[in-house]
Amino acid sequence: MSSRVLGLRVAGTVFAIVCIAHIWRLLTHTAVIIGGTPIPSWPSVFAAIFSGALSLWIWKLASGPA
Repeated sequence: MSSRVLGLRVAGTVFAIVCIAHIWRLLTHTAVIIGGTPIPSWPSVFAAIFSGALSLWIWKLASGPA
């Protein structure tokens, strides 16, 4: 396995973990407070979609030419 493929797989996995974390936050209604300011849950919807799409795209790139 080349270092390029390994790097893409690691990046894809990191984005998948981020996606799962945002979905988990939405399902459990976990409160996030930054600098004393509560952050609403709706940005996690966009973050989950974006990070999930990036993860799928990077894993597809790692699998080689279509």
